[in-house]
Amino acid sequence: MTILVTGATGVVGRNVVRQLVEAGEDVRAVSRNPTGAQVYADLLHPETIPFDGVDRMYLFPVPETAPSVVARARDAGVRRIVDLSAAAVTIGLYVNPVEQAVEDSGLEWTHVRPSGFMANLLPVWAPTIRTDREVRYPFPDEAGVPVHEADIAAVAVAALLGDGHVGKAYTVTGPAPITAREQVAAIGEALGESVRFVEVSREQARQEWIARGHAPEFADFMLGFVSYGGTAGVDDDYGPLLEPWPGVEEATGRPARPYAEWARDHVADFR
Repeated sequence: MTILVTGATGVVGRNVVRQLVEAGEDVRAVSRNPTGAQVYADLLHPETIPFDGVDRMYLFPVPETAPSVVARARDAGVRRIVDLSAAAVTIGLYVNPVEQAVEDSGLEWTHVRPSGFMANLLPVWAPTIRTDREVRYPFPDEAGVPVHEADIAAVAVAALLGDGHVGKAYTVTGPAPITAREQVAAIGEALGESVRFVEVSREQARQEWIARGHAPEFADFMLGFVSYGGTAGVDDDYGPLLEPWPGVEEATGRPARPYAEWARDHVADFR
C-alpha cells in the first residue's frame, strides 16, 4: 500500500511523512519544493501529481484545484483521502471547499481540523529570541489552545492507517489554554534562560514584522486586522475554540502534547 503525502515539506506534512515511515509504510512524499527523498508535484497543477499505485492520500488544502486533484485521485484508484482543514470550519467561521470536494468524491474520507498551530509564531518570535532573548507582541494575556504540529500529523496518520476514522471530522487543539506570555516563559524554560516579553501595539508589531520580511497578509491575519474570511475590520468569534477539544485523544488514544513539550522540541530554533 503506497500512501501519497502532499505538502510533504510543510509544517504538518513533514511530520506525517516521518510518522508513516516510522510505522513502516511505503510513502510517496511530494512537494513544490522537494528536498532529499521528496518528489516534485504542484497541487496547483494536478497533472504533476504521481498517483500511480497510490491507495491513500494526505491532502494539503489548495481550494483552487481541489476538485480536479480529487477527481484525478479517484480515477487513479485512490481509496481514501485524509485532508488538512481548519477548526474554523467546525464553529462556522469558514466553509472549506476542499472538504466538500473530498466528500463529493465518494471515496473514504477524514477531515483533520486543527486550531492555531503552536508553530504559527515561530518565524516571528525565533529571530528576536535568538538575538535579543526578547519577544515583542501585542496580546500578552489572551489565551488560546494551540496544537503541536506533531499531534495534527498523528491524527492524520491514524486516519490514514486505521479503519475507524472514515467519515469523521476531528477538531484538534492543544490540551489546555495558554497565553502568549506563558508560551514565552515556556520557551525560556526550554532554553534555560530568561526571555523578555515586551508588549507593543498591533500597529507597531505589524510594522516590525513587515520590516523583517514577513508578508503583509500574514501580519494582518495573525494580528487580527482581517477576519478569517479576509474581511477588514471584522472580529471573528473564536469563543468555542478557546477551550480544549478532544480530537487528538479521540483519534490517537492519547492526550495532546503540551506547549512546554513543543518548546523543548524546537529549542534549537531559539538558540
